[in-house]
Amino acid sequence: MKTQEVASSQELFISTAAMLGHWQGHRSLTRRAIEAFPEDKLFSFSIGGMRPFAQMVMEMIEIAGPGVESLATGKWEKVEEFDHTKSMPSTKAGLLELWDKVTKIIDDTWPTISPERFQQLEVAFGQYEGLNYNTLLYFVDNEIHHRGQAYVYLRAMGIEPPFFWER
Repeated sequence: MKTQEVASSQELFISTAAMLGHWQGHRSLTRRAIEAFPEDKLFSFSIGGMRPFAQMVMEMIEIAGPGVESLATGKWEKVEEFDHTKSMPSTKAGLLELWDKVTKIIDDTWPTISPERFQQLEVAFGQYEGLNYNTLLYFVDNEIHHRGQAYVYLRAMGIEPPFFWER
């Protein structure tokens, strides 16, 4: 379903504070999924040709931090292709530290985003045209998608993933 219609007169369905809480709830759950991984499997375990979860986590980090800053400023850096391994920490602790830094960036930047910014049409990362609220929803959807892959990995290793409803 395409949702690119102009929404300049649309009322907010959810407050910006509630949306931040929703997103950060997902981020908290994803953090617990990272914590559940054994250190040696986080960077190497794969099923069916999917990437290791650490690489997926780096993708989420590389989208969320710059993404929220761009939502605030309207200045989107063009990205041809993300390289999720170039700055990836080599330990779970390092990955969690980076995750937490992005969480702080989101919390610090979010209050600077006016509700009107979410209704503006922009080209995210130099290639994805859409209304900013759709771009934000993509950030959340992408995270949920990759967390689902992590849950498959955890179950394949015999590890119970965090309950998805405990955000």
